[in-house]
Amino acid sequence: MLQIYTGKGKGKTTAAIGLAIRSIGAGHKVFFLQFMKSLAYSEQSVLKTLSPQLILMTTGKPFFVAEEGMLTEAQLKQWGGNVVVFPRGKPPDDYVQLICREFSEAERSIMDMKPDLLVLDEVNVALYFNLIAREAIESLLEELPKETEVVCTGRNAPQWLLDRADLITEMQEIRHYYTQGVEARKGIEH
Repeated sequence: MLQIYTGKGKGKTTAAIGLAIRSIGAGHKVFFLQFMKSLAYSEQSVLKTLSPQLILMTTGKPFFVAEEGMLTEAQLKQWGGNVVVFPRGKPPDDYVQLICREFSEAERSIMDMKPDLLVLDEVNVALYFNLIAREAIESLLEELPKETEVVCTGRNAPQWLLDRADLITEMQEIRHYYTQGVEARKGIEH
């Protein structure tokens, strides 16, 4: 089955982590690949040591990316040097090359492991920003054993992936304290 967790609401990665824990509890092998994340998030310290049945890999750089016009001047000021802004459809070449290189390494590990559950965390966002090619993800999905459950998380899931999915959960934001200036908190958002 292919599961998609998308939408503007909080909880997509958290839901995928919960499913990974459930899967490990059932004796399954889990591969958790995070796009656009470095090893700076609180859950990673637990995921790395949770079980020998779980492999965690990350791809990308530890900064936020945005297309021109996506963020207001106030938001740009708030992010400061932690955001890289680029023209629509033209992400930084070095970032694309880095993710492609790291994804190739991860893909080899995934095929060697043949996990029961594969989580592609934030892959929807990486696809949305053209940081990874649709063809790379489609190729991976085709090569996986039919028994492998796949979870793709992140905002802006592409239509071609939604069309292929067996389960789609959209997290809807009703209210969020970010709008009141509360930044990401350790142990809650990162």
